[in-house]
Amino acid sequence: MKDTIKNRHMYRILKIIIISMLLFNPSFAGSDGQKDLSNNSNGEVKDCFEGLNRGIFAFNQALDNIVVEPLAKGYRLLPSPIRTGTSNVLSNLSLVITIPNNFLQGEFELAGKNSGRFLLNSTIGILGFFDPASKIGLNNYEKEDWGQTLGVWGVDEGCYIVLPILGPSTVRDTVGSLATYMGGDSWYNITVKNDTRYVSDFDYYASVATNGIDFRAKNIESFQNLETNSIDFYASVKSLYLQDRKKKIANSDYITETMDDSDWEEIETQ
Repeated sequence: MKDTIKNRHMYRILKIIIISMLLFNPSFAGSDGQKDLSNNSNGEVKDCFEGLNRGIFAFNQALDNIVVEPLAKGYRLLPSPIRTGTSNVLSNLSLVITIPNNFLQGEFELAGKNSGRFLLNSTIGILGFFDPASKIGLNNYEKEDWGQTLGVWGVDEGCYIVLPILGPSTVRDTVGSLATYMGGDSWYNITVKNDTRYVSDFDYYASVATNGIDFRAKNIESFQNLETNSIDFYASVKSLYLQDRKKKIANSDYITETMDDSDWEEIETQ
C-alpha cells in the first residue's frame, strides 16, 4: 500500500514537472541591483548537445504551433480585466517561491516587502485578483527562483540544454526547478503533496497551465517577430535565455524593452 502511494506521488511530481516547465518556466526571474551586464555576453555556457538540442527545439516549436499558441490566442479574447486579474493571481502565487529565495539570497528587505505584498493582496486583494499592495508602494516585486539562488551561491550553469516539451534550460536551472517539487513551493505542497481539503491537484495543474497560456499570450507578436528576424531562431532563443538568466542572477538594472518590463515574460525582439 505504501509503495502504491509512493509511486502515485512520484508520478504526480513527474507530471507537474512536465506541465510546469512546458507552460511556465519559473527560471526567468529578477531582483533589484547595481551590476551591469553586456547585452551580447552569454559567458562560457556550453551547448554540449547542440545537435540533439536543435532536434528537441524543433519538436517543441511544432507543439507550440499546434497547441499552445492557439490556446493563447483564445485567451486573448477574454475581457482585459479578466486577463489582468488572472495575471495578478498568478503573480501572487509565485510569491510563495520568491519570498524564501529572497531570504536565501540575503535580500531581507525585499523578503519583508514581498511578504507584506502577499498578505495584503491575498486578503484585501481577494486572493491576488486585485493589487492593492502596489498602491501603497509595495510594487517593486520581481520573481526569484531556486535556480537563481544557486547562481547567486556560485553554482555554475553547466551545459545549456533544451528539454523535450520543457524548453530552454541549463543543468543548474533544471536542478533548481526540481527543488520546487521537493518542498520548495508551498502552493504545490498544499494542493498536490498534502491533499488539502479545500484545494486539490486540479487547482495546481490549472494554475500552472493558465500561467503558461498567459505567458504565451503576452508574447505572440514577440516570438513571431523574433522568429521572422532571426537568421537562426534556435540561437536567438538560447541567447535570450542565457542573457536573461545572467542579468537576473547578477541583479542587473538593465531593463528588457518589452510590453511589461517586470520579467523576460515579455521578450525583446528589436
